Amino acid sequence: MAGAAVLRSLRILRPRTLATSGRFLDPGKCVLFPASCVLYLPWRSSPARSLQVCSALCAGHNKWSKVKNIKGPKDAARCKMFMKFALMIKLAVKEGGTNPAMNVNLANVLEQCRSKNMPKTSIEAIIKTATKPGSQLTYEARGPGGCMLLIEVLTDNITGTNHEIKRLGMISDGVRHNFIRKGVVVPGQNVSTDRALELAIEAGAEEVQESEDEEEQPILKFICDMVETSKVRASLEKLGSEIASVGLEFVPRISLSLSEDQLEAALMLVEALSDCPDVIQVWDNIRLTAEDVSGTFCGC
Repeated sequence: MAGAAVLRSLRILRPRTLATSGRFLDPGKCVLFPASCVLYLPWRSSPARSLQVCSALCAGHNKWSKVKNIKGPKDAARCKMFMKFALMIKLAVKEGGTNPAMNVNLANVLEQCRSKNMPKTSIEAIIKTATKPGSQLTYEARGPGGCMLLIEVLTDNITGTNHEIKRLGMISDGVRHNFIRKGVVVPGQNVSTDRALELAIEAGAEEVQESEDEEEQPILKFICDMVETSKVRASLEKLGSEIASVGLEFVPRISLSLSEDQLEAALMLVEALSDCPDVIQVWDNIRLTAEDVSGTFCGC
């Protein structure tokens, strides 16, 4: 009789959310009560199966925290990266047409887009609208500590873009001469610095630079003359290297070292300029050391 009374109590205490058509859920699907809610049957010396309700019903909170704190920032960075790719596609189309077979720069940009899993439909839509009126501009500016900046822009609102760039940076003539346009080939796999230098010599590259990609992952850049870009790429592939991207970049002739405060202010300025919707790329002549990177980004 005592056992029947306890079973009746269990049916009364059973949460409605755990019942299905008047029957208990399969034992493998039951949730556990906290230890304080465990009911001990009089004919057993050890606890019966316990059921826990609160943690399972509130699990969505932890899931949302993960989405908000991890997925959100990643999605925002991914969206920003795709916006920059869109500008690069439009600029390449304006310079050489919509056919990648006849437009090497466009082919290189599309390769970068695919390597970052940019949707094919988005790429096609951008190419279709790339022939709309728009102006390509390159602003020359100086930042903290006298660092030099080249700001590449594609806009259909020159007045608004002028106002925004001048609001953020100090427009200055004579900056362009400190930059030269070079071919840049980025291998897809990690290689040691020594091996990279060997590959650069064999492939005909001028130098190797350490940098970061759009997702702040370390990469190596093989720098070469513009007309040698395709040759260097082919040589690296022949030597067994997978290629992540190929393109043209403005490389500084002379780099400038900054103090810690100047470096922090300069990087904030570059980030603010990069966030402008019409800015394709911001090129600078700032020299970063390993100590600068760890100190700036770790808050040391």
